Amino acid sequence: MGKAAGFTLGELARTLRATLEGDPAAVVTGVAPLESAGPSQISFLVDVRFAEAARASGAGAFLAGPDVSGLPGPVLRVHAPQQALIELLTLFHPPTDAVPGIAPSAVVARDAKVAPTATIGALAVIESGAVIGPYARIGPLAFVGAGAEVGEASVVHARVALCAGVTLGKRVVVHAGAVIGADGFGYAFDGEAHRKIPQVGSVLVEDDVEIGANTTIDRATLGQTIIRRGTKIDNLVQIGHNVEIGEHSIIVAQVGIAGSCRIGRGVVLAGQVGVADHLTIGDGAVVAGQTGLAQDVAPGEKVFGTPARPLLQAKRIFLLEGELPEVVRRLRAAERRLAALEARLGAGEVPNG
Repeated sequence: MGKAAGFTLGELARTLRATLEGDPAAVVTGVAPLESAGPSQISFLVDVRFAEAARASGAGAFLAGPDVSGLPGPVLRVHAPQQALIELLTLFHPPTDAVPGIAPSAVVARDAKVAPTATIGALAVIESGAVIGPYARIGPLAFVGAGAEVGEASVVHARVALCAGVTLGKRVVVHAGAVIGADGFGYAFDGEAHRKIPQVGSVLVEDDVEIGANTTIDRATLGQTIIRRGTKIDNLVQIGHNVEIGEHSIIVAQVGIAGSCRIGRGVVLAGQVGVADHLTIGDGAVVAGQTGLAQDVAPGEKVFGTPARPLLQAKRIFLLEGELPEVVRRLRAAERRLAALEARLGAGEVPNG
């Protein structure tokens, strides 16, 4: 049954490998959040924290894990609801197929290599020696610089700039406005002016990386800035020259990583984290939001704050900061009592007791 007509719960149960509690012939026509879903829609519960909201929802059916009960409608039970949600959303919102070919308004250098199955959008520019792989999609107004390579099935959205010599692997997604391969920020002061250090390296983005809108990844001074396989980078992230980010890391919005840092495998940098230059963050480390890093982080360590401290310690300090006004008031009162006592002793009075 097609997307427009919806799917029966029985069809969804088979596709999602779910256990259905309800009428398999019932039809749902879309997916919606708990608070806005109607009787013809299916909603989802990927975290038990939202169980009460689910019980109050007007959804016609629910996708949920095995640990939630009392939902007011048919339930598709799965062991991994978030993974099942991905499949559910893809069913109702399948990706659109691109039409291969080069738009008449695109500008493609004669010696660029564009696979016959690739798509080049309107007003895109593909410079000399660039390579666009099979089934790759270059969006309108995108720029692919000289000698840059875009791997198989990668998607470069509108207004992206891939500067000269940048390499994207397979199935990479770069969202609108991102700039990959601009010059790294390198200057040397000669006593009168800041002289630019030539940035003559490149950027390598391995397979299955996703790069958010308006993110910037600088080319290396020498060598490569490297984003390893499977890493996901949010919008508005700045990655400096010669940085290397390991496989399957998560870099959240407004993170800034200064030059020559080494970020391990499976690292999480939460929103607005700042990382000073030449630091190493070990595999599996987690850096909480708005942390300022000025020293290395060990593998598996969780840190928070500025300066960064172990997460539990930082949380205790954060909570105690709220008590500081009362602590100061009591300290000052104690100081006044002590001063009064010292004055009495100085006058020759003998304290009672």
